[in-house]
Amino acid sequence: MIEPRDPETARPIGVVLADKNPIILSGLERVFNDASAFTVVAVAADGERFLEAVSRLEFDVGVIGWEMPYLDGRGVLQELRDNADAPRIVVYAGAPSTEIPKLVMALGGAGFCPEDAPTDVLLETVAAVAQGRMMFPYIDVRTLETDPFSHLTHRERELLPSLRTGRTTAQIASDLGISVNTVKYHLKNLYAKLGVRNRAQAVDAYLTAQANLGTPAIGGPGHVPVSRG
Repeated sequence: MIEPRDPETARPIGVVLADKNPIILSGLERVFNDASAFTVVAVAADGERFLEAVSRLEFDVGVIGWEMPYLDGRGVLQELRDNADAPRIVVYAGAPSTEIPKLVMALGGAGFCPEDAPTDVLLETVAAVAQGRMMFPYIDVRTLETDPFSHLTHRERELLPSLRTGRTTAQIASDLGISVNTVKYHLKNLYAKLGVRNRAQAVDAYLTAQANLGTPAIGGPGHVPVSRG
């Protein structure tokens, strides 16, 4: 049985749902609306709209997909990482590889639930997260700090494919709609996080990570940075 977060007032747990698939989103909304311990505050079709909900609404837990347009699950976690007032986040995604739950934890997420889990497991996961617990499948925490790419911001990850294809700083600035100085600023931070000194070393680290660490989300197939602006 799922209990409300605040048993004294029986206040239901407020959730905001985000997923690119409207069928999954509709199903999640129905599941949480049918459980008296929860209330659905809002739904969002992508990561950017989810962040808009974070800025406008008060709720306890966000249940988000991992692959979403405009801003994916990783990007959402990175944007909220330094926000002390942010809601707790549970990533609800397909059968997990060993990497996704690890990345969710490393980026400050509070839980992971695979899409093929029974409904009760999802509800229990969100309820536990609302109560301050972390809910993950087994993760070897010794490996959490071994992947420097998990600490890159969304913008820093956008730079990597451009570096790989040999785009100049000016071309990257034009592609992303930002200034050359801003590109240089992000590159400086990128190099520091990867422990490299220049573009060639950054590209080498990127290619090595794709080959050995399973990081296709960093500019890999099917990942195209999109801007609404």
